Amino acid sequence: MFRLSTRALSTTSLTPPKPRIPPSYLPANLEAKAFSPPKRIKTYPPPPSARRNHPLAVHDINIAHITQTLDPTGARTRLFSRSNPDVPRVGDILLVTFTSGDPFSGLCINIRRRGPDTSILLRNRLHMTGVEMWIKIYSPKVRSIEVVERAVKRARRARLYYFRKEKHDRGSVEGVVEEYLKRRRMLRSGAVGGRDSGKSAKNPSAPPRKAVGAR
Repeated sequence: MFRLSTRALSTTSLTPPKPRIPPSYLPANLEAKAFSPPKRIKTYPPPPSARRNHPLAVHDINIAHITQTLDPTGARTRLFSRSNPDVPRVGDILLVTFTSGDPFSGLCINIRRRGPDTSILLRNRLHMTGVEMWIKIYSPKVRSIEVVERAVKRARRARLYYFRKEKHDRGSVEGVVEEYLKRRRMLRSGAVGGRDSGKSAKNPSAPPRKAVGAR
């Protein structure tokens, strides 16, 4: 401690260093570069903030990409809108058809809303093996998304990952989908409808009403 204090006192008592004098044998150009004062660097003001002018730029770009390219009609956006009372929810059985390849159906266990990357996770059991598939709703390969069967009651969770356990596994939904497709074909062909396919009970002379097709 005594040595440090002694050194500090001796340092303060020293005279300021003298300016360096260039040696006489140096050329004039080197002398000017080595012993000239430093140049001042020109500074520029920062550019205008794009975030201040457009705070939601990424959101606006995503919305424009969806409305102009991915979903010009707005059908997919309205289908998965939270304000839609018929929006698909977790726990529903969905059927997805593609432009090429076989359709895929399964129990919806997760819905991830991420703008253009909005996707659903479907789970089914094929050949005694659990199969899951993430499907992006705005993909150009997706032709249609249909709700085959609604859940009996609304799920209390946003992700139904517990269906992966054997205790809660729904199993194969192929039987439910086959019944749905059969019913849809019969409705489109006009073979089903009860009163719609025949004459009215109140007015037997009236012509038979046409069956309504299910899309």
